[in-house]
Amino acid sequence: MSHISQLSVERVTIPVLQRCKEERRAIVMTTAYDAVTARIADPVVDVILVGDSVGNVCLGFDDTLPVSMAMMNHHLEAVARTRPRAMLVADMPFLSFHLSPDDTIRNAGGFLQRGADAVKLEGGGKRVEMIRALVNCEIPVMGHLGLTPQSVNAMGGFKVQGRNADDALRLLDDAHQLQQAGCFALVLEGIPAELAARATESLTIPTIGIGAGPSCSGQVLVFHDVLGLAGSHYPKFVRVYVDGRQLLQEGLSRWAADVRSGAFPAPQESYRIPDGLRESIVNWTPSKSS
Repeated sequence: MSHISQLSVERVTIPVLQRCKEERRAIVMTTAYDAVTARIADPVVDVILVGDSVGNVCLGFDDTLPVSMAMMNHHLEAVARTRPRAMLVADMPFLSFHLSPDDTIRNAGGFLQRGADAVKLEGGGKRVEMIRALVNCEIPVMGHLGLTPQSVNAMGGFKVQGRNADDALRLLDDAHQLQQAGCFALVLEGIPAELAARATESLTIPTIGIGAGPSCSGQVLVFHDVLGLAGSHYPKFVRVYVDGRQLLQEGLSRWAADVRSGAFPAPQESYRIPDGLRESIVNWTPSKSS
């Protein structure tokens, strides 16, 4: 079946993703923030990311910065209860890996204890110390370079990265530093396609692109974006495959109309009392108060 993951017959692990890179089989990754979205995504994708994008996608924030470890733990636990076949990766939120290696290990270790297979964190060479600390504790790390949403204020907004020589070469250097520090894969976001292709070609670990062109080892998009649930304005790199919001609203509207007209619930959606109980109900009168 074409819509089922090419890796659906096996539990997706780091060696499986590495084989995908070597055999040029595209890796498919999307987000899930609860059990419902996880169960929809799991038969189709190879990697499920419990992203800190839950902040702006589901929780009403303007960006990911307000997302806390408590919020991430809550959503991770919901997804992990579905026991997905896909690899389950959890995003390290803002300030969860910035202060000390001990804090970073504690936060990331908590994700693994709650069912994650790996963690993802943003940033380049300055994050090497934290990545090495995690890898030394047997905590698998996926890196994230380019447009890193937690750096939105420093970047001056959500802007394409790597468009000048210094930035492009720095990204390539960062990618290799993260690989050497032990990352098993890298997300490349919001960078020119040619730069992502060069990074992918030069690395031995897989790259997963989002707004980074077609040459990465795989692609990731937010679940709600792919299914048209997020609204009417999407980034350039998003392709909406179904107008999910309209479909769901149409279904809900039909139900609401049936409720208002009396067509719902019908006999088939209603329960009947057992034989012999009808007379007791008909003859019932309220008890007199004392």
